Amino acid sequence: MPNREGGKRAIYMDEQLGHPVITDLCTACGICVRKCPFEAITIVNLPSELGEDCVHQYGPSGFKLFRLPMPKLGRVLGIIGQNAMGKTTIAKILAGELRPNLCTNSQVGTEDIIRFFRGTELQPYLTRLYRGEVKVVHKPQYIELIPMYVRGTVKDILMKISGNEEDAVKIAEKLNLTHLLNRDVNKLSGGELQRLAIAAALLKNADTYIFDEPTTHLDIVERLRVARQLRISPVVIST
Repeated sequence: MPNREGGKRAIYMDEQLGHPVITDLCTACGICVRKCPFEAITIVNLPSELGEDCVHQYGPSGFKLFRLPMPKLGRVLGIIGQNAMGKTTIAKILAGELRPNLCTNSQVGTEDIIRFFRGTELQPYLTRLYRGEVKVVHKPQYIELIPMYVRGTVKDILMKISGNEEDAVKIAEKLNLTHLLNRDVNKLSGGELQRLAIAAALLKNADTYIFDEPTTHLDIVERLRVARQLRISPVVIST
């Protein structure tokens, strides 16, 4: 479909991708919605995006993440927002698991990323992170997958991480896991798995602790219990 300005295409079939692509020239006229025989196109009006500071983008016309929060030594950093706003993407970038592409199609190197954040508190953090000078522990979002990769009782898992029974029992008491120490991990509920994952993360020696959705499956009492433990961690990024 041509655009009236310069005859450029607002929507076209990409032979490599194997499906139609809607470009930034789309004016939301609604013609493609009415013409699509599969009712597969929906137009949603979105807020105007920022003109700069784009950190990461998932493909052409895909989700864009603008800016990053600033982690500070000895502080707890919380990220709150609705689903699909980029919280997990932020966690992965700050954990070093995902290198931001700076919303460009060209190859982005470590020096480009460092230069992009020049003058901010993120520059020294990312510099040390990419040099391997910052050890990060990242508690994943999908705790229900834990039984697929971990075997044994709660005590076995905590002992394996801590290396001694005293530390394992101590963290179990703080996160209300004492009565579950002899229970097999595949018999735990969602909330119990969540607390086990948090306990396992806190037992590890690291500079930065990242907890992705640490309150899922927890009631208000357990959320407060977990919050108290996260506040005393060196650097916590909680999403």
